[in-house]
Amino acid sequence: MTKTQKTDASIALNRKATHDYFIEERFEAGIVLHGWEVKSLRAHQVSLDQAYVLIKQGEAWIFGATMTPLSTTASHIHADPLRNRKLLLHARELDKLIGNVERKGYTLIPLSLYWKNNRVKLAIGLAKGKKQHDKRQSSKERDWKLEKARLLKSSRLK
Repeated sequence: MTKTQKTDASIALNRKATHDYFIEERFEAGIVLHGWEVKSLRAHQVSLDQAYVLIKQGEAWIFGATMTPLSTTASHIHADPLRNRKLLLHARELDKLIGNVERKGYTLIPLSLYWKNNRVKLAIGLAKGKKQHDKRQSSKERDWKLEKARLLKSSRLK
């Protein structure tokens, strides 16, 4: 592969995350997977919409991420699509996350799954929940940006 070729490193995105939460800080975590799960990821058979991250006994875990097994998965393997998966983080990052989640009331949200150097990484966001009026304000800002871009584009064409 040459430097000019671009690969699609993104596997899955959690589009609801930025709509429902203010993302304060982002972390990158490795994820412990089985072989059939990696095959499912390569086929983009994964969903992060209902997923969330919890810290149990000093370790981070992802719950609710659906990885649909492929039909080519071996018959002797019981593939559980909603299996809880362990996240791999540095001790300093875990300490920081534990402090923010337990003391300051933050939530850990999975943002995206992607490939990095042939390894699967999960982007985690340290987030605060949005209220309904915050969601309306965000959608108004997004709509205004789109309208502004349309106006600028139409004025350049004239």
